[in-house]
Amino acid sequence: MAAISATDAKNKFGQVLEMAQAEPVRIQKNGRDVAVVLSGEQFAAWEASRAQTKVRPAIDELMARSVERRKSLYEALAK
Repeated sequence: MAAISATDAKNKFGQVLEMAQAEPVRIQKNGRDVAVVLSGEQFAAWEASRAQTKVRPAIDELMARSVERRKSLYEALAK
């Protein structure tokens, strides 16, 4: 992943956009990462990967079984 200072990013924004087409670009201020510039394609892929559930279906199934087994307990606690 490429890195560029915040000042250089401001002064060479067009170049940063071009760099982001190839790989994410870290923007650094005082030696610390403060932002990342991604291409639209990379951002869409990131959003899609975030939306995919990995463990969630198993958790949902366990929760549903728990609610079914302990329904009267949950109802009593809800009162």
